[in-house]
Amino acid sequence: MNIDAKKGRLRSGYRLRSGYTTGACASAAAKAAAMLLMKLPFAGVVKIPFPDGRRVDFKVKAVSGNPAMASVIKDAGDDPDITNGAEVIAHAEFVNSAEKISIKGGSGVGVVTRPGLAIPPGEPAINPVPRKMINEAVTEALVEAGEARHVQVTISVKDGGKLAKKTLNERLGIIGGLSILGTTGIVKPLSDEAWKATITAGMDVARAMGLKEIAVSSGRASELAHMKKYNLPEASYVLMGDFVEFSFLEARRRGFDRIYLSAQWAKMVKIAMSTPDTHVRAGALDVERARDFLIKMGVPIPQRHYNTAREMLEEITEGKWLQDVCAKAAGYGNSISHIPVTACLVSYAGEIIAESE
Repeated sequence: MNIDAKKGRLRSGYRLRSGYTTGACASAAAKAAAMLLMKLPFAGVVKIPFPDGRRVDFKVKAVSGNPAMASVIKDAGDDPDITNGAEVIAHAEFVNSAEKISIKGGSGVGVVTRPGLAIPPGEPAINPVPRKMINEAVTEALVEAGEARHVQVTISVKDGGKLAKKTLNERLGIIGGLSILGTTGIVKPLSDEAWKATITAGMDVARAMGLKEIAVSSGRASELAHMKKYNLPEASYVLMGDFVEFSFLEARRRGFDRIYLSAQWAKMVKIAMSTPDTHVRAGALDVERARDFLIKMGVPIPQRHYNTAREMLEEITEGKWLQDVCAKAAGYGNSISHIPVTACLVSYAGEIIAESE
């Protein structure tokens, strides 16, 4: 949910560096703040446990003893996460509470407002694994200090509200800031898992809100074009990116009644050709194969060399052929999802110019 969708993939052959999640950084900051609260020796580095049993050192950027506060700068490695470089802050204080360690959200951390996510509405968007990591990290400080009192930890992110505007959080009903995320503590650069998690979270929210139709789009321009024409509820819209087959399978699992597919020409042709993943890493569009595919469909384009799919589009003067391509793409989506699919072709000017039905 904190993915920066505008960032591209790094060049081929470059060894990508892993980083740490916001949840791991929050845990490190929380332990440092707890150590300051309990006046434990502190040398600017804290070691915290990870879900896989490892222990990892984190450098602490800033500390204050009154109130007890510490912060960690997030290093996401080579992942294009919008939170890379963000300052994750923790305050710790003694409280009278039923919980040995209670966790709150502060400035820059979003609040969940819709059902369907891992955290219920009304709670700060600090996911279950980060909560567990924070609890374990602070518990280590309590044990070391021999402290029996209860501690409250408040997690904040500097400028988190501004950063969240560049994410999909508001779409998911996470308002006012970022999500504190992570299932392993490690950020795998440019991971498919992160994008897929955003797709499934969006569908879960739509289902929990009782929505029966969703619109999956290959990109933001295609999504905006569909919004302009159909104006479905905001939670109906899911950015699938290149994960075509995955998105249709997930929609099928959730039992939606209809899927709208919105894409521009090159992606729509790929989908019409039954391509499960439309990213170039899975294979760039074979223009000659696409040309032959269109000719076999009956599209009247010259059988010559084309440099791009867009060049082929310029040869098509009749809307019927665009509708036929949409129908092929919709048929592929239906074959995977077993749900009625309406495919909408979006022009490079950002308007829907053809539909499958």
